[in-house]
Amino acid sequence: MALLDDSNREKIQDFLNAMQDKVEVIYFTQEMECDICKQTRQFLSEISELNDNLVLTIYDFVDDDDQAKELGIEQIPAFVLKNKEGSNTGIKFYGLPGGYEINSFLTSLVEVSGNKEEVELDIQKRIDKIEKEINIKVFVTLSCPYCPTAVVNSHKLALENKNISAEMIESSAFPHLANKYNVTGVPKIIINDKEELTGAQPIDKILDIIEEI
Repeated sequence: MALLDDSNREKIQDFLNAMQDKVEVIYFTQEMECDICKQTRQFLSEISELNDNLVLTIYDFVDDDDQAKELGIEQIPAFVLKNKEGSNTGIKFYGLPGGYEINSFLTSLVEVSGNKEEVELDIQKRIDKIEKEINIKVFVTLSCPYCPTAVVNSHKLALENKNISAEMIESSAFPHLANKYNVTGVPKIIINDKEELTGAQPIDKILDIIEEI
């Protein structure tokens, strides 16, 4: 049974028409899939059928551990996005980006394809100056209407600077991580595992924290 009905398929296809170049979605699962892994694989398969610029590659988390380690995948379900040159964008999704999070997923696909919304010049200059390694974790729930903004902004930073990586983490799929980082409300943004922000923070507020690290 399909996860996407005809109406949603049409809306998603229209949105993805904005894609300019190829994007490879590299998904990690395992042979004995959990329910959320099966759903995530089916979800990505259905999305990838809607645009010729989308390529879905599926790896086994155990058998293909070299690829998992190379891309920094530590748990499943998870996937990363590569651009047309085959370069890792530093963008990761842990869990199924359904509900409101489909917005951040589709936006990331379009931006990685080359159709990027430009940021303000002063913000771009601040992004370009970041030379240290920065990791941004954004904890979300699929019912949170504010979470996609936080995810899109963090992914935007990763796209604009190769020293930045950013990942969406769906809290209910990874309760051990939500507990580790004391996630009591979403979106919760964790920077380099020590600094945190709550809410749909704009890029300049995230940069304020990054610049102080």
